[in-house]
Amino acid sequence: MPLYMDIHRNAVGLNDEAAAAAHQKDLEVQHKHGVRYLSYWYDKDLGKVFCLVDAPSKEAAAAVHREAHGNVADEIFEVKQGD
Repeated sequence: MPLYMDIHRNAVGLNDEAAAAAHQKDLEVQHKHGVRYLSYWYDKDLGKVFCLVDAPSKEAAAAVHREAHGNVADEIFEVKQGD
């Protein structure tokens, strides 16, 4: 299955707890879309969040965020893991 990296820009109210809570909500609904959210990174000062997801499509990855908390990514890129 393809890997995707998404980016959320200008995440309002971003802090440690908010990032963890959003990720947890993703994990709770991901199975409905055949998706596995693997990890996330964030920068509170810049208001950016990055998520790595194993998904059948960009649309499936976006559907998880939409259902889980409504914070859909600004962009989603298919990525390949390097050696």
